[in-house]
Amino acid sequence: MQRYFTAASLVLTAWLAACTTQPPATDQPPDNAAVVPPKSRYAVQHDFAPLKPISPEEVVDAIPLPDPILAAGNMSPYVIDGVTYEVLKDYRGYRERGIASWYGAKFTGHETSNGELYDVYQASAAHKSLPIPCFARVTNLDNGKSIVVRVNDRGPFHADRLIDLSYAAAVKLGYMEKGIAQVEVEVIDVVGVDDRRDASYGKYRYLQLGAFGSETTAKTLLAELQNLLSAPVFISPVDAGGTMLYRVRVGPVDDKEHLLALQQRLQDSGYEAGQPLP
Repeated sequence: MQRYFTAASLVLTAWLAACTTQPPATDQPPDNAAVVPPKSRYAVQHDFAPLKPISPEEVVDAIPLPDPILAAGNMSPYVIDGVTYEVLKDYRGYRERGIASWYGAKFTGHETSNGELYDVYQASAAHKSLPIPCFARVTNLDNGKSIVVRVNDRGPFHADRLIDLSYAAAVKLGYMEKGIAQVEVEVIDVVGVDDRRDASYGKYRYLQLGAFGSETTAKTLLAELQNLLSAPVFISPVDAGGTMLYRVRVGPVDDKEHLLALQQRLQDSGYEAGQPLP
């Protein structure tokens, strides 16, 4: 996850913002973690495992459900670091082998590409081209261990990597300490999934550039973007389980082409591309 969406992520993913915010106190970065530049949503530059480790036996597979596929997180095409990616329209029967990495506490509590909050202890994943959400079985080809994950983020945006798994999923597959593994990813065909990606694309759309626990941080980003963009920029507060988050959003915009132009403008100015929302 690059989060944009690295988790992470769009996401886009690891990856949606331009200022800093602190992770939950239970997952504070180690003392030697490098601080990121100002135009980043994350408090540290390097990812790290949560302070509370878990065993493979504690990791629970994601339960495949017929969740609808909406516009959120499924903008296609989308651009990351000058590279254009396409989200698969026909994803059933998808099976591919490649390298899996994992992302951890750096992304805890931040939104994934479809707006869900990343949890290092859940079996989730980031993928560049699978629709969000979907479910996949990931098998470690070195030891035969497998897990079912919920794909809800974008990434990893490295040419040599296929999928980013959550910390918990990497523990279950036995490669958390190594960092990467050769895996096979196979989409699970869930009966009853309503694909509403096209129907969800209405006349108006938004980009979300971050969700911050600090209103001051959100206002700082708001002021920067108002000076940069011609489209409206605003703060949308939300109660996330008792914690207020201040979401910085751009829009509404007229069409997909305008949205892509805004993403490119943000990237050219050193910001993340933003998460498209219906």
